[in-house]
Amino acid sequence: MSRAGPHERPRPGSARRAGRSARDRNRCGICRRPARGYDQGRGRRRWRCLDAGTMKVFLEADAVRVRCREHGVVAAAVPWARHGAGHTLVFDQQVAWMAAECSKSAVAQLMRTSWRTVGAIVERFVADRDAGLDRLAGLRRIGIDEISYRKGQRYVTVVVDHDTRRVVWIADGHGKPVLQGFFDALGPERAAKLTHISADGAEWIAETVAASAPHALRAMDPFHVVAWATEALDAERRAAWNRARRQAADPELARKLKHSRHALWKNPEDLTERQQAKLAWIASTDPRLHRAYLLKEGLRTVFAIAPEQGPKAAIEALDRWLSWASRCRVESFTALARRIRRHRDAIVNAIIERLSNGLIESTNTKTRLIIRRGFGFRTADAIIALVMLTLAGDRPTLPGRQLASD
Repeated sequence: MSRAGPHERPRPGSARRAGRSARDRNRCGICRRPARGYDQGRGRRRWRCLDAGTMKVFLEADAVRVRCREHGVVAAAVPWARHGAGHTLVFDQQVAWMAAECSKSAVAQLMRTSWRTVGAIVERFVADRDAGLDRLAGLRRIGIDEISYRKGQRYVTVVVDHDTRRVVWIADGHGKPVLQGFFDALGPERAAKLTHISADGAEWIAETVAASAPHALRAMDPFHVVAWATEALDAERRAAWNRARRQAADPELARKLKHSRHALWKNPEDLTERQQAKLAWIASTDPRLHRAYLLKEGLRTVFAIAPEQGPKAAIEALDRWLSWASRCRVESFTALARRIRRHRDAIVNAIIERLSNGLIESTNTKTRLIIRRGFGFRTADAIIALVMLTLAGDRPTLPGRQLASD
């Protein structure tokens, strides 16, 4: 590699010729097994390497080809790059590390490459890293959920290991066929060793789990149950607003109800003085809506008392709440009571085992941040690779560095 003198303008790029030992010269680029030499190929091959300051650096080598017994005539393996890649291993490693730490646009700008190339490198790095790993080995307690990654009902299905707190499987789409793909990859022998499965109330999850791991204890995450109550409360708030609009006697009443959502949604201990005043106003002007608010808070309290008073007290409180909601004369909550009764066993399991989907909800939050960071990735495969790069453990290090010891 040439170096510019003190009065010379640096050249935009530099190439360095690379040679290979006799041991590495005749190996298949795909399987890396020894192979017979075929020819010298056409011209020379070039790989992008890490920059030297402001100058791009490339490695060049003869385009030797070999004849592999399994793969036929292919380019010979080189020790500094993956087969079919236009970048060296250290270039890929630095891009992968940066993709796990900062936005894709920042990676592309700093490394002077395209967004699409960053996505391809991440996919290639993850595939190479995971080639010898079995992330489904030793699973006992798992969490299952879906997450939207793009408008238009585009989802990925995520499985996490509660014990290692890592993502172990992710696939494009959602529904029974997608989740069945996880159990097919796991196999019946390892599925039989699953002891606990946490998930939300989606029927397709419950049905697939019942078919593939019927012995596993299924836990219905309390977080989702309280979210159902919040949805029921908001449905009643909208109904109250529509009633006030139709009456048209007091437009101010309708306006206040429309803007009461945050006061109704927030936990009492987090309310501002203004929101507390709005709740008091709702209690005096719309007892039905206030009753819906109390029902939502009552259900939240059911799950809050479990750590302090024990599972038995929480289960008794849940049954009292179901009795109250069934006769509350608030349609959205009577419907919610019926829904919770259908999932009561799974909810009780979550209370007794103290198993929630909190880990996977945290994973979903991180996944959304990762998706935002990788905005512009065109394929689900690139998004999945970025999630696995970041949340599956074994995060990449910078070239030449070692992980800091804990």
